[in-house]
Amino acid sequence: MKAIRVAQYGQAEGLTLQERPALAPKKGEVLIDVAGSGVNPIDWKILSGAMQAFIPLELPYTPGVEVAGRVAAVGEGVDSFAIGDEVFGFIGIVGGYATQVIASADRLAHRPGRLSPLEASGVPAAALTAWQALHEHAQIKAGQTILIHGAAGGVGSMAVQMAKVVGATVFATASARNHDYLKSLGADQVIDYTQNRFEAVIDEVDVVLDLVGGDTQSRSWDVLKAGGVLVSPVSPPDAARAAEVDATGKHFATRSDGAQLAQIATLFEGGDLMIDVEVLPLSQAEGALRKSWGRHIRGKLVLDASR
Repeated sequence: MKAIRVAQYGQAEGLTLQERPALAPKKGEVLIDVAGSGVNPIDWKILSGAMQAFIPLELPYTPGVEVAGRVAAVGEGVDSFAIGDEVFGFIGIVGGYATQVIASADRLAHRPGRLSPLEASGVPAAALTAWQALHEHAQIKAGQTILIHGAAGGVGSMAVQMAKVVGATVFATASARNHDYLKSLGADQVIDYTQNRFEAVIDEVDVVLDLVGGDTQSRSWDVLKAGGVLVSPVSPPDAARAAEVDATGKHFATRSDGAQLAQIATLFEGGDLMIDVEVLPLSQAEGALRKSWGRHIRGKLVLDASR
């Protein structure tokens, strides 16, 4: 097998595709021949060294939290998957930028047939983040209104669609080039954050999903109605500010959940969700990480493990 290896923290330069020893699944694990690996902000945040205190890793390591591919072998006790099954999953915090990976069976789901393996490889982390933000933390309901910041990215684009499935009215912030894209996903109104302050355009929303942080999060309290919820996987909301406006702030880290991913897969299978991916070769992981590091990605970047 081959894998991208990171020898030191810092910039994306210096990543190399190396031959690695063959893998074998242990009890409860699945060996996957990888078709594609998703590229996520957590990948370059770890690479930067900023998260060493929270996620200590032994160098060198292989980046990547999500993959799609075919089951090559199963460990003892695994009866939910068989050799040849097409699967996808949020496999863990590292390891995905490779031609083979090991994953716990409970982190995986069967790939929906409507998605190609490369499309599916960009789904798990973003879709699980959006799902948990909306359903577990915001507890969004039909008839409510939601404002989604950073709506054109991987998590945001999933959240727009999931909120529409529920029956919510969706407001989104994005640059002008992504307005048509977000409207095609179901956004009811898209605000160009480069031209307008969102708080001058909308007011009294039930939920804010903040995927940006900083000043954007701080200003979001002004558009929440009393009893509203601001959810952010990016940074902890200000509890004092939440109390001032009689709202709730929630911060969370996405967890891997195969059963939840299977629910999401049914939405893709039924045509309720779609994903827009840009594909680069695994051998160009360095360039993909630099591109993700620069932000402003539409949909998801994925790495083709066959190249």
